[in-house]
Amino acid sequence: MSPFDPLREQLAGAAAAFGTGLVDDVEQALKAELEIFPVCHHSPASALAMARRLREKQPKVIYLELCEDLRPVLDELRNCRLPVALQAFATDIEGFPPEWAPLSVIAPITESSAEYQAIAYALDTPGVEIVLVDRSVDHVFQWEPRERGEAVGVEIGDLRPRFAELEEHLLHHGKVRHWSEWWDQYVEQPLVGADYDTYRQVMVLIGSLFRRLRPQGNEMDEDRERYMWTRMREHLAATGADPDTCLYVCGAFHAASPVMGEHLDITPRTATRWLYGLIPSSHSAIEEQFGLAPGSVSIASATWSKAVKRSGVTPYQLGGKSKARALPPPAPLERDDRLSGFLTQPPALDGFDEAELLGWCVDIVRLARRNGYLASTADAIAIYETSILLAGMRNRKRPTPYDFQDAAVTCIEKDVVPGRRDVRRLCEIMLGGDRIGQVGYDSLPPLARDVLDRLEPLGLDLQKRTLSRALMNLDLNPELVPCSDLLWMLRYLLPEGAVKPIMGSRRLGERSIQESWDLWLGKHQRELIELGYEGVTIEQVMEQRLRRAAWDPKATAAVVLGAVEDSILFLGSRRFTDELGARAVELLSAERTVDDAPEVLRRIRRLLAHYRSSGGALPGWCEAFVTAGYAHYCTLLPSAFVDEDTGVRQVGAMLGFLFSMESLAISLGCDRAQLELAVRQSHPEAPAKVALVWAAQFQLGLLTMADLRSRCDDLLNNPLVVPSVPLYITGFVQALEPAPVLTPFVVEVLSGAFGRLPDDVLLPWLPNLITTLRREAPELVPVLVREAGLTYPASLAAVDAWVPPWSAQSAKGTRGRAPVVAGPVTGLLAAHPAPTDAVAALLGCSGEWQTGDTDSGGPGHAEVAALLKAHPEAAGAVAALI
Repeated sequence: MSPFDPLREQLAGAAAAFGTGLVDDVEQALKAELEIFPVCHHSPASALAMARRLREKQPKVIYLELCEDLRPVLDELRNCRLPVALQAFATDIEGFPPEWAPLSVIAPITESSAEYQAIAYALDTPGVEIVLVDRSVDHVFQWEPRERGEAVGVEIGDLRPRFAELEEHLLHHGKVRHWSEWWDQYVEQPLVGADYDTYRQVMVLIGSLFRRLRPQGNEMDEDRERYMWTRMREHLAATGADPDTCLYVCGAFHAASPVMGEHLDITPRTATRWLYGLIPSSHSAIEEQFGLAPGSVSIASATWSKAVKRSGVTPYQLGGKSKARALPPPAPLERDDRLSGFLTQPPALDGFDEAELLGWCVDIVRLARRNGYLASTADAIAIYETSILLAGMRNRKRPTPYDFQDAAVTCIEKDVVPGRRDVRRLCEIMLGGDRIGQVGYDSLPPLARDVLDRLEPLGLDLQKRTLSRALMNLDLNPELVPCSDLLWMLRYLLPEGAVKPIMGSRRLGERSIQESWDLWLGKHQRELIELGYEGVTIEQVMEQRLRRAAWDPKATAAVVLGAVEDSILFLGSRRFTDELGARAVELLSAERTVDDAPEVLRRIRRLLAHYRSSGGALPGWCEAFVTAGYAHYCTLLPSAFVDEDTGVRQVGAMLGFLFSMESLAISLGCDRAQLELAVRQSHPEAPAKVALVWAAQFQLGLLTMADLRSRCDDLLNNPLVVPSVPLYITGFVQALEPAPVLTPFVVEVLSGAFGRLPDDVLLPWLPNLITTLRREAPELVPVLVREAGLTYPASLAAVDAWVPPWSAQSAKGTRGRAPVVAGPVTGLLAAHPAPTDAVAALLGCSGEWQTGDTDSGGPGHAEVAALLKAHPEAAGAVAALI
């Protein structure tokens, strides 16, 4: 006895059991109480067999493998141009992990699918009922693993081996590139002309084969099959329908089910509120959704059109004349063995269609020339010959569209792609194109219909897929103002490109007189339809979006202030705006970081300016926000100065809020001593923050200008500190936000540094200064440039005689003293010098009071004296006023 005999027997037994099992599955499907129609999704062979069988059998009930709660949407297919997709959508979910939201199930329908033939027959034939028996969309996600959750594509009749080694073997020996080409060559083409009994047995055999290649992981598929059989038995029991007049349409994978007829206890649905509708689809979207090769759905559509013309079968179409006709009863289904003959004999291939191939070659050359290729008649001849050569090398009697594609790429795309489409994509366009569906007006959700109705005054066909240009003069045509308001909301809600403003803007306090828009709503119909799942009107969706953003767990005060601004711009609801403002106050008081301080300052300044310019009183939430922010930032200021994770930009924005809002905050009851105390308690070590503290102390009057000049001189005189001077300057530049009066001083510091530092110090120092300013304060640099332009001389010739303003005190002794002009103001200041001395000390100016001739007729003032004597009324009026 050979030591390999046990293994030999085991392999022989497995082969026998495997082969016998396939045949048993086919026999079981044929003996089922309901006639099972196995399909492959988007298969021309399945669609053609379905059209034939429906006209022969004319069933009264059709059970279809599709989510049962999508049934009401089927009636809306009458108003659509295929391909479209049935969709179930849910944003507010219960019973599922919150991170899954939103949930979506999409089931695409094409004209070349057997399911569409069944739907069209059932909806347009009186007395026929179509029943969807697959899991509800709620159960689809109930059965999903908890770690998953995304849009699900419902694929009816999925036929793919799901066994990588087998698929690779089939592709290699079939001399094809991908699974779609193998299926078209070895299943679609042989079955297109097969009779119904042969088609059914072959499809069940393939489904059984692929099912047995994946023995593990079929538990969910078996539960789905139990679910469908349970629903069908319930319907048969409730209606008393005769099973002989029924047809069960399902994927071939499920037709070979070992659990056929078993019962399943169906769990109740969750409280999730599902919304249903239709959305446009396309061939490329279906290919991407189900992992098909690019162009395969377009080629299937072309195969379907050709097969319909050749076979003479009239397909069913919604809106067509599918009236029930008195036909003889169909012949009983054959249960004889049709597989042996089909599997042992070569298929009767079609003859070589020379005219078709010649047409393809001419058309692809013409299309290639339009897209920038240097193609000619010689290329058309080369494509023709190469297509025949490739088909022969692949053991094909006639070239397929895939052979033609490869030949076109080889003969035309010699070097580079001159445009945005390569030759393979051009072949797909020529053979069928990326057909894009459209949902008709009557099948749109209320929101989408409302949008189209409200934009009707524009006089444009917004349902077409081409770009439209809308021109509006809102002064001459005030009836277009509502259209403008709606377009701005659509721009906010829809993706970029759906509505695009070319001229006009909308900001706080601004309204455009003329506007120009590029509208592409037809192309973005899907996104517009999905807005309809969120509300009935655009305004409702806008309010829900803003409310969701404001009450999001990760929302900040800056985010909510942005929502407040959008509410003012788009909704104009004072109640809702006040509600959002109160939420901003709440979040600001609860924040423990100041990361968003620059954004908070920018937005609250803009909102306060808007309310002040509108002439009304500030709303209560604005006053509460200012007082809460004043106290909040005063409390966090000392820690922010020493915290390494808090940048100088954030600290500068805090000081900007405190100083710019100081007068309003004090008028509302805040105490200035709180700010002074916070600044005194701030002891930073970072150079930029040290400069910010100095600026804050100067703004509070705790430092004089002379003190600032002295400290900056000490920085420039200390060789150990000079490399860090750019950081100090960055702090001073950030201080322009809370203390804009320091702008001339910053120009003075920079000018002094450039004038005093030697080149060996300045050259390494300069790049650091430029990069630091660009990184930390890009929006404040123009302020410095403008101030420098006002300070420096305007011409090169004036530079030599120019004396910097900050050095005027040193040159004071070389210039004559200005004469004292007599008058009431001079007398008042001379009699009470204390205020003038205090202002001079605050500004860092030193000097002494001048004495001299106070006579208005003194030297150099004869003209002034004569003028005042000739016109005494002006002087008397000024004296009376003072």
